[in-house]
Amino acid sequence: MAGSSGLSLMEGVGRQYDYWLTVYKRTWRGSIVSSFLAPLFIVVAMGVVLGGFIEGDPAELEGATSYLAFIVPGLVAAHAMQTAVSETTYPVMGAIKWHKTYFAQIATPLAPVHVVGGHLAFVLARLLTSCGVFMLVLVPFDVFETWWGPFLALAAQLLVGMTFAALVFGFSARLHSDEGFGVLFRLGVFPLFLFSGAFFPVDNLGTVGSALARATPLWHGVSLSRMFCVDEIDWSTAAVNVGVLVALLVVGWLWAVSGLTRRLVT
Repeated sequence: MAGSSGLSLMEGVGRQYDYWLTVYKRTWRGSIVSSFLAPLFIVVAMGVVLGGFIEGDPAELEGATSYLAFIVPGLVAAHAMQTAVSETTYPVMGAIKWHKTYFAQIATPLAPVHVVGGHLAFVLARLLTSCGVFMLVLVPFDVFETWWGPFLALAAQLLVGMTFAALVFGFSARLHSDEGFGVLFRLGVFPLFLFSGAFFPVDNLGTVGSALARATPLWHGVSLSRMFCVDEIDWSTAAVNVGVLVALLVVGWLWAVSGLTRRLVT
């Protein structure tokens, strides 16, 4: 896990703290709408307004007593995916191709593995703030069945967000043109957002459609987030969800480190 300089991963990531803190101080205002206001508007429009026309049948809504309680956990998990993707697409390409920040970093004792770790640590902090505030704002809506469920749901949202962050980082590190991001958003992010169980049970997609939806990382995150929020937990399903996301996170980490190493060193 250490670079050629002999720094451990934690030491290398820690040395980037001041840089990422400065980045966030200069850019946090631009993330207010996308991170906080837009998701809240979606919840009010889809969960409160539209949800008022949908009968709250727990048998049809995976244990949720209202459409608002059904849609909120899935939306926050999808929000974690979108936040992670936005922080690991253009920012990664920019640091390689345009302002070349990564090259400056590896000119120090830092190695590519430290650079990946520092960037993903920043993404984790962004996920914690955006999803954490989102969950906090939802408390007055009375959508949580237990006091502890939202904390486990937040952990699930962080896990699915970091899974996407690592996988997309590896994808971005290998791109030489930002045209590939259009393909990623149109054929990856948007379909996942719509058809991974955030807005309606995936069983409505039919046998083949539901099987495909359950094979996606976002569905596993939505499943975990919803189970913990509505207190309808199937621990065997939860174990599968966590196992799949952790496995993909490990694959994504290796994919990201190898991709950045190839671009910066070889």
